[in-house]
Amino acid sequence: MSVETVRMSSKGQIVIPQDVREELYATEGTLFAVVGSKDTVILKKIETPSKEQLIKDLKNLAKKAKTKLQQKGFCEADLQAK
Repeated sequence: MSVETVRMSSKGQIVIPQDVREELYATEGTLFAVVGSKDTVILKKIETPSKEQLIKDLKNLAKKAKTKLQQKGFCEADLQAK
């Protein structure tokens, strides 16, 4: 873990030091959540899921929903628009 000193600009901006960015694998466009309390500010890198991960998660959700519906006695024909 790196500890560095930075100075805030007149616009409220700070620069995250290069070694910290490298440690976090943070590049231009990386999202951070910012939490402030009294004399503490915390930046938390927000991971955005890849397209592949989103598709995988949606498939898993659909599979679980289908199983639940089948347990309740529904079949695919029951879900078709009439």
